[in-house]
Amino acid sequence: MKRREYAMPDNELHWMQMALHLARRGCGATSPNPIVGAVLVKGGKIIGRGWHRRAGLPHAEIEALNDAQKHRHSPRGATLYVTLEPCCTHGRTPPCTEAIIAAGIKRVVAGTTDPNPKHAGKGFKILRRVGIEVERWGERPREPRNKSKRGSSGASPHQKIADECARLNEAFNHWIVHRTPFVTVKAAMTLDGKIATASGESKWITGGKARTHGMKLRQGSDAILAGINTILADNPSLTVRVGTPNSGSAQADQEIGAPRPRRIILDSMARTPLNAKVASDESAGLTTVVVSKRAPKNRVAALAKRVKVIVAPTTKSKFKIQNSKLDLKWLLKKLGAETVTSLLVEGGGEVNASFLLGGLAQRVALFYAPKIFGGRDARKGVAGEGAKSLSEAVHLREIEWQRLGEDLLLTARVGTPNSCSARADREIGVPAQTRLDGVPPHH
Repeated sequence: MKRREYAMPDNELHWMQMALHLARRGCGATSPNPIVGAVLVKGGKIIGRGWHRRAGLPHAEIEALNDAQKHRHSPRGATLYVTLEPCCTHGRTPPCTEAIIAAGIKRVVAGTTDPNPKHAGKGFKILRRVGIEVERWGERPREPRNKSKRGSSGASPHQKIADECARLNEAFNHWIVHRTPFVTVKAAMTLDGKIATASGESKWITGGKARTHGMKLRQGSDAILAGINTILADNPSLTVRVGTPNSGSAQADQEIGAPRPRRIILDSMARTPLNAKVASDESAGLTTVVVSKRAPKNRVAALAKRVKVIVAPTTKSKFKIQNSKLDLKWLLKKLGAETVTSLLVEGGGEVNASFLLGGLAQRVALFYAPKIFGGRDARKGVAGEGAKSLSEAVHLREIEWQRLGEDLLLTARVGTPNSCSARADREIGVPAQTRLDGVPPHH
């Protein structure tokens, strides 16, 4: 069957951008499902819209169809703009492909393909088989090669939105393939890379806008990790504070509930005080303290009455970092098995070094304030013994800078396919060719 060639009106960019905006309303609430938004368009007008609100609830496509029905619009002959390929498998909910076919949708435009290698492209094939026109952005051989309309990267506007759709679920995509959480290392520091003065003072290095953005990072994470030194020095709550601005509406927040990420504490000797916020507040049930076999049994027993305690194996590290005594690769595999798809590391210099120099982080979010502490004893954002040579340096790619008030935010992916991150994948046990068995659909 010959596929119809469609013109590329600017409206299409608008519809998909709206789908992206809707998708972000589910940030922090859909895990272990992906974040998805959908817009239903007929006659140049939106007749339905929706987003996936929580795992187990209807998917974005179904929400859009229900919205159209609620407003007495027929979806027959309409075009569906959706940020991710519609699912075609039975899980907690029926396949979206069945609902799309039954509704008489004429055309489906998707931002990206299902990352699950076992299901990728199957939803598209099912829809095409019954005569529905399907298009995935990023695959547009007919798109004019007008460099004047392209950004500095050379990507077309449609490709840029396709990239946004993929990045929207980079944590889910990583987890579905590797079965370990997508790790982001977050730190707020001075221009000379210090996270606290020699006396330990750190509140506040960055301004309000930067801290608000930091709350958004927490909101989008399944779990937040810190080391025992951070707990003893700052007694943080590691929660998403009420009233934090987010990508959704206030009504949406009420519908899906405030995000409550798990809290993971690296504490090999079980030194976490029983009156620490992470062990005594109303969210104590979401705290996991990771200890070693050498931890005093009485301390472990006391903590276990308040929080979850797991005993992790220990390992030797060539970097000889304090917290690397706990086997972080083992911990990541365990968290992945518990459907933790994204992990935000908010540790001190030693913990940050454990993940960065150990090749266990996929992204960094580094906030820089226009301040200089100086001092050989001031606390560094990344400590440990550091790289011994340039070849051991952690390389960043896909670098983006954002101004937040007086502060700057650097976000970047860590390493390249041949870097320490790839080596860490091999050590964790991720094969060069992704396994196709045992990988669940996104339901």
